[in-house]
Amino acid sequence: MKSELFKEKLNELIETAKNVRKNSYTPYSNYKVGCALLTKSGKIYSGCNIENHGIMSICAERVAFTKAISEGEKEFEGILVLGGEKELVYTSPCGYCRQFISEFCSPDFTICMYYEDGKIVEKTLKDLLPDNFNL
Repeated sequence: MKSELFKEKLNELIETAKNVRKNSYTPYSNYKVGCALLTKSGKIYSGCNIENHGIMSICAERVAFTKAISEGEKEFEGILVLGGEKELVYTSPCGYCRQFISEFCSPDFTICMYYEDGKIVEKTLKDLLPDNFNL
C-alpha cells in the first residue's frame, strides 16, 4: 500500500511526529498527538494537537494539512500519526480529521498509526471513512 517515497521517508516521518508531539498543548486531556504529513514532492509538514477550554481544539492532522496548504502544497502522499498520554498507544485520526483529509486526498491516501515504539497499522482513507461519504 505505501508508496516507495513513503517507505523511503518512514524513519524521518516517525522522528518528525515524535519530536513535534512534544509541542502539543493538552492541559485538559494530557493526550499528546504528533503527525508527519508527506507531500508527493517529498516535503514533510508536522503537526501537533492544540487544545483550548472551548469546543474548537485542533487536531495534529489538521495542523499539518493547514501548514502545507497555506504554503501552496496540494498533492499529498501519506501521513503518520502517533499519540498517547505517556506511552504511545494506537491513535487514529478522528472523524472530523478523516472528513477534512478527504477534501484534499484520494481514497487511496495512506494513513499510518505508529504505536508501542515500532508497531504500525496502515490504512487508506477509504478504509477509515464510512461508505456513505462517497469517496
